[in-house]
Amino acid sequence: MSTAGQGIKCKAAVAWEPGKPLCIEDVEVAPPGANEVRIKVVATGVCHTDWEYLYESNTGMKFRPFPLVLGHEAAGIVESVGPQVTKFSPGDQVIPLFLPQCQECEQCQSSKTNHCRKNWATMQGGVMCDGTSRISCQDRQVYQFLGVSTFSQYTVVPDTSLTKIRSDAPLDKVCLLGCGVSTGYGAALKTGKVEKDSTCAVFGLGAVGLAAVMGCKAAGARRIIGIDINSDKFEKAMKLGATDCVNPKDHEMPIQEVILEMTKGGVDFALECVGSPFVMTAALESTTDAWGLCVIAGWTETETMSVSVEKILMGRTLKGTYFGGWKSVEDVPKLVDDYMNKKLNLDEFITHKVPLDQINTAFDRLSTGKGIRTVISMW
Repeated sequence: MSTAGQGIKCKAAVAWEPGKPLCIEDVEVAPPGANEVRIKVVATGVCHTDWEYLYESNTGMKFRPFPLVLGHEAAGIVESVGPQVTKFSPGDQVIPLFLPQCQECEQCQSSKTNHCRKNWATMQGGVMCDGTSRISCQDRQVYQFLGVSTFSQYTVVPDTSLTKIRSDAPLDKVCLLGCGVSTGYGAALKTGKVEKDSTCAVFGLGAVGLAAVMGCKAAGARRIIGIDINSDKFEKAMKLGATDCVNPKDHEMPIQEVILEMTKGGVDFALECVGSPFVMTAALESTTDAWGLCVIAGWTETETMSVSVEKILMGRTLKGTYFGGWKSVEDVPKLVDDYMNKKLNLDEFITHKVPLDQINTAFDRLSTGKGIRTVISMW
């Protein structure tokens, strides 16, 4: 029997309040409204940003309303579409997008940015454009994280926050292109525009940092220095293209001074993939004067980094990136093609796969640095 136009009961991992483990609950997902699409989520990655909003919402992150269904790095299949939806049909393989691309606003028309703001305010507030969520549990509205909420077996997203991908792509792999891998890879290639034969330093070797390493290699960088306080990540970094790995804990002097010494003056490109203002400052100060470029890819919202004016006056550039600079709707399918054509690695990032009822173990791994990406099998 078709479920189109009806509410669907399914399982979801609900965050009832900050700082508490997720609870697997029976929820109801309403039919999609105008310009909305309901998706059957097949697989979702667990991103460090999900962990931060759950466990560190009081430090560095803006408030999000609870109860909340987190998750924003996924792939699935269109179940039904709402009125006025013309680009999607039931059965399409898709990746939901926390960064929309309406293809009509000033930002979308510009080649200088990917910062579409379609439905931005409502999505940040955990609701759809009409001010309500499509997910409910125990007769309560459950808010949707960034308008996506992929820790639910079904979810509803705006049609501008969704992209169709090829039908033969493995959803349990390409789901990672919904956030982490795209962000780091694009930080190097799209935002940083890393140059051939350059020297690079990547601060933080989680999924975003490892993808940045991969991007530096794809750009033809001559030397790629991976930096992390967890030396267990070095083997993976070397596989993806790092030429050197450094643990700041092994040195008495600040890490930026270590990098300056290793490179005899600093790297051409530094990519910060941690989300720490302290590390951001170190990354900037590890670049060479005259032309050094530092890209901030790590996520934090309310903290402030310290920048010495002299470091900028001497010719360095400091840039930020959101979703790696990719225009989400048009670029993510191209990244999927790159994976399918073996130009981009995703398999190395997946260290664990678990069912939905074990999602809290994925959060535990994130907090302890054990593993890179856990993919949740939703069914």
